[in-house]
Amino acid sequence: MDGDEPLWYILWAFVAVFGVLTWYLRNFTQRVQATKLSALLGVVSMITLVTWTWTDF
Repeated sequence: MDGDEPLWYILWAFVAVFGVLTWYLRNFTQRVQATKLSALLGVVSMITLVTWTWTDF
């Protein structure tokens, strides 16, 4: 990967957004299911980002 693909940066932004959203939901709300969903989406985004970075998609 040469790092010039815009989709890679969008995925990176998803990782950041889901991380902050999970933190917010966990600390300032009682929405357990939304917290779990946000955390799961963040993990999936991060695994995809790491896989994409280490391999040639």
